[in-house]
Amino acid sequence: MLAHLQTLSNPTNQEGMKHFAVGDETSLGIPIPVLRNLAKSIKKHHALALGLWESGIHEARLLATMIDDPKQVSEKQMDTWTSQFNSWDICDQCCGNLFRKTPFYLSKAIDYSHAKEEFIKRTGFTLMVQYAVHDKKGSDDVCIPFLQRIEEEAYDDRNFVKKAVNWCLRQIGKRSAYLHPLAVDTAIRIDKQSHRSAHWIAKDALRELQSESVKKRLGIIE
Repeated sequence: MLAHLQTLSNPTNQEGMKHFAVGDETSLGIPIPVLRNLAKSIKKHHALALGLWESGIHEARLLATMIDDPKQVSEKQMDTWTSQFNSWDICDQCCGNLFRKTPFYLSKAIDYSHAKEEFIKRTGFTLMVQYAVHDKKGSDDVCIPFLQRIEEEAYDDRNFVKKAVNWCLRQIGKRSAYLHPLAVDTAIRIDKQSHRSAHWIAKDALRELQSESVKKRLGIIE
């Protein structure tokens, strides 16, 4: 499989990926749709996923997140993989493709949001996003502690943290008419903090959450 991935290498894409801070020096430049098609042919394969991850090659790790079986993923594996994240795309892809399908991802979301490391902390908020966006049948109240963590971490000005915090705040606010005012109030409080990142997070979130299109979709009448 690693040999096959090498045949799909695209030097042009490798250069483009650097512009968007995607991947690392091991990247082969293989587009995500190509990897997804490959994953469909492989289906679920936990052992292969572990081997691909251990290779350290960026696209091999992306493929691993697509083919691993969430039922066989342990908390230890999640912790190990998360500790090795080194770019926002591997973080987000792993959360969306695999981690959110494990039974313990919500507790991990809170745990990781307290981490000092940039990409581990991002993972925490990205997992919160996964709940807000994808778990349609889940309770809105699950998101209340997320709002607290967002407010507490809005000071962090590291690029991939503050963008994840902002993303999380916006997605929670757009989830339901119940959560919308709670997210707006959170953003207003964040804007009163003295940190530059907090002002950016709050103002960007409020711009979207207070837009007519969002309020109309949620059925909010003022």
